Amino acid sequence: MLGDDTRRLAATLPSIANWPRRHPPKVLSDAQLEHFLHAFDLSDPIGLRDYAIARCLLDLGLRGDEAAHLTLESIDWRHGVVTLPRTKSQRTQLLPLPVQAGEALARYLRDGRPLTENRAVFVRHRAPFGVPLSVAAIRNAMNRAFVRSGLRDRFCNTHVLRRSMATRLQKNGVSIKEIADVLRHRDLNTARVYARVDLERLRDVALPWPGSKS
Repeated sequence: MLGDDTRRLAATLPSIANWPRRHPPKVLSDAQLEHFLHAFDLSDPIGLRDYAIARCLLDLGLRGDEAAHLTLESIDWRHGVVTLPRTKSQRTQLLPLPVQAGEALARYLRDGRPLTENRAVFVRHRAPFGVPLSVAAIRNAMNRAFVRSGLRDRFCNTHVLRRSMATRLQKNGVSIKEIADVLRHRDLNTARVYARVDLERLRDVALPWPGSKS
């Protein structure tokens, strides 16, 4: 305030910590997730398709491009296994097929999917018919569901469903290593962000604030 040179003084001050991924991931609450899943018209073929996509993103933790590249051969119904031949890590991955995702897929394939020689699971229902859905089309389908459920101002795209799945696993006691394996993360640190949403466990390990009574 007096015009004194403070550069040396400023140099002695410690820098403020600015850790990467310092904010908790943005995820759907249980109530929001219920509203979202009820936003699909299961009496309509397109609604059946989009609901099956949502269940794959939410129950299997698929990325949008992984859902787009699912084929009929990817699903082993007898053993309840889904094979992902094209993943971000460029490795073939095997995932267990949860009951709800399996039921949604089976209903779509039986009652909603149009007749086509294309082997992609999720295809267009409008011209050009039978063409595999693009990643953008899958993203748009989820965004329309967010609009119908009244959540468009808070959520968009597909990755929030993948993050919500990881958060649900973490709250049910699944380890960070197991979450990283399910999400197919090569770096364990990528999955550590989900430890920040477990507020109850964080309270147990939190240190008292200096000068506080507790």
